[in-house]
Amino acid sequence: MEARRRLQAAGIEAPGREAALLVGLATGWSRTEQLAGDRRELTAAQSARLEDLVERRVRREPFAYLAGSREFFGRPFLVGPGVLVPRPETETLVEVALRRWPERRAALRILDLGVGSGCILLTLLAEYPEARGLGVDTSRAALDWTRRNAQALDVADRVRLVQGSWGEAISGQFDLILSNPPYIDADDLPGLDPELRFEPQDALSPGVDGLQSYRAMTPDFLRLLGPGGTVLLEIGQGQAPPLLAWFAEHGLVGRSHADLAGIARCLELRRASDADVPQLF
Repeated sequence: MEARRRLQAAGIEAPGREAALLVGLATGWSRTEQLAGDRRELTAAQSARLEDLVERRVRREPFAYLAGSREFFGRPFLVGPGVLVPRPETETLVEVALRRWPERRAALRILDLGVGSGCILLTLLAEYPEARGLGVDTSRAALDWTRRNAQALDVADRVRLVQGSWGEAISGQFDLILSNPPYIDADDLPGLDPELRFEPQDALSPGVDGLQSYRAMTPDFLRLLGPGGTVLLEIGQGQAPPLLAWFAEHGLVGRSHADLAGIARCLELRRASDADVPQLF
C-alpha cells in the first residue's frame, strides 16, 4: 500500500496500522470492512481526503489532530491545533485522586491550573458527580477545547473556565488542586518526537529550566489549598527529588507516584501543618 510505504519512509511507528487508521478516517470504513476483501474502490473525494491525511501525517502532525480526538481514561476528548494531546501517563493523576477520595459522591472543589483540553479536570468531574471544578489557562484556544469537551461529557454545568496565569486571578479554597504544567527544559525539545512541533510550545516548556512553572505556582497552592486538601502535579523524569525538596521548604510535603512505565510522574502534596499528614504519608 502506498500510504504504508510513505508513512514508513517518514519514520512512523507501525506504519501498516496507521495506514489502516487513516483509510478509516478518510472513508468511514471499519478495520473489519477494510479486511473483508471486497476491493471497494475509493471515491474521488475519499482519495483526496486520504491523500491529505497521509501528507499531514508524513509531516508528523499528531494523529490525534487528524482524528480530532484522543481517548483519556476511557473517554474521548476533542483535540486539535492549539491544545496538547492527552497522554496515558497523565492518567496517573486521575488514578491518585480516585484513591485519595474513594467515595464517589464527594462534593469536591477542584482547581486545574493549565487546564488544556480539560482531560484531567473533566474526567474527575465525570467520576465525581457532586464535584465542581474551575479550570484556568492562558490560552483562549485551550479553553475553547475544554468548553467543547465539557459539553460533550455533560459536565458543563459544573465547571467554570477562566483565562489567566496560574492562580493569580483565583480566590477561594479548593480540596484538590491539579496541574500538568510545562516542564520540559527548552534545550531538550529538539531531541523529542517531531510531533511535538505541532503542539503549543508554551504548554510543553516554560523555558530553559523545566522547574520554573512549579516554583511560580507555589504561592497559589499555599493560598488556595483548603484544610486537608491535596495538590496533584504531573512531573518529568528525574524531577521528583528537587521538587519534593522545594515544596518541603515552602510548607508542602508529599510523595511521588509512578506511571505504568515506572517513571515518577505525579507528586501528591499536602500542607505540612495538616494534622493528618503523618497518617497519610
